[in-house]
Amino acid sequence: MAATDGDTRELLGRVPVFETLAETDLQRVAEVAVPRRFGRQQVIFREGDDSDTCYIVRSGHARAIREHPDGRSITLAQFGPGDIFGELAMFDAETRSATVEAIEDIELIGILGKDMRRLMREHPDIAPKLVISLGRRLRHANERLASQSFQTVQSRVAVVLAGLVEQARSESSADGRDVLLKITQAEIAQLAGSSRESASRFLATLERAGVLKQGRGRIVVHDPAALDGYVY
Repeated sequence: MAATDGDTRELLGRVPVFETLAETDLQRVAEVAVPRRFGRQQVIFREGDDSDTCYIVRSGHARAIREHPDGRSITLAQFGPGDIFGELAMFDAETRSATVEAIEDIELIGILGKDMRRLMREHPDIAPKLVISLGRRLRHANERLASQSFQTVQSRVAVVLAGLVEQARSESSADGRDVLLKITQAEIAQLAGSSRESASRFLATLERAGVLKQGRGRIVVHDPAALDGYVY
């Protein structure tokens, strides 16, 4: 079933970047948003591409990666329903700073930068509201990075796991203690800013403690609350 403007407006209202906009402003943005779909492992945009569209995830997951000339890549972030990426395209046409690819089949809504800039010209009160929200997002990111710089590898990995658990729970209506995370050890290490070996050793410690169980490309967290005890 095709999404309506009302569905899109409701989704936009849950995105922190748009949280300061009034209902009328959200409706204007919804009217210029376009649905997009990508298949598993399909590239949404590449590092160095022109920045012309920002995206909000309706369903599915994607990840941002940086690629090295020798073929290696690192995962910078993962995105799920309600997350936004490429948002600076609303303000300028600078090139992309990372590659974003679909982890699985994904549904997005795209907002062309030129459409958003036109809306801001026609409705000048939208721009300062977006700037305020983006400022909050940047401040939160800076605080997270500053905190991470003082944390041990164990603490950083525990924080990453706790965040993934929170995201998974927000996307699922299933009850129960166990939470399934579709992610590899290497991706967790990259998100935590640690080596794979260090992250692997700590994950093994958590497995021995019964906090989680590892599988191929997946982790089942049995005791999410226990992760707090490793954050310091």
